[in-house]
Amino acid sequence: MTEVTMVVNGVSVGDSVEGRTLLSSFLREQLGLTGTHIGCDTSQCGACVVHVNGAAVKSCTILAVEANGADVATIEGQAAEDGTLGVVQQAFQDHHGLQCGFCTPGMVMSTVTLLKDNPKPSEAEIRKYLEGNICRCTGYHNIVRAIMAASGQDVAIAAE
Repeated sequence: MTEVTMVVNGVSVGDSVEGRTLLSSFLREQLGLTGTHIGCDTSQCGACVVHVNGAAVKSCTILAVEANGADVATIEGQAAEDGTLGVVQQAFQDHHGLQCGFCTPGMVMSTVTLLKDNPKPSEAEIRKYLEGNICRCTGYHNIVRAIMAASGQDVAIAAE
């Protein structure tokens, strides 16, 4: 067992982990942050995306010990200070960017990073950026609309 400490959603946390414990498992099982979804365990679906030191990371691809000392943000940390939905979360709700909701945490976390790096992405840039996130329900149109809205752009998209 190895001791790890990190700041998760602004709170310093620590616990003992086996060396093989994935960050996704640590967040879900040891910290109770079950918003980070595990959809494939093979880095294919993107449902487990979190931010590690500001970068979007598929948490099923990193060991908890590799995040030792890191600043980690999960979907639970994306709400506004008053507890209401954050801008990206609200846009997903307003523009029906989810159906079953399983992919939504990873989509939201990826979107936050996209908009940090590219505040006004084009539709093509959004679609390219989301290639690492799989949604089995929506067909992506409303997700793209939600991202356009979150970036303050017109939600009309070309592909219907």
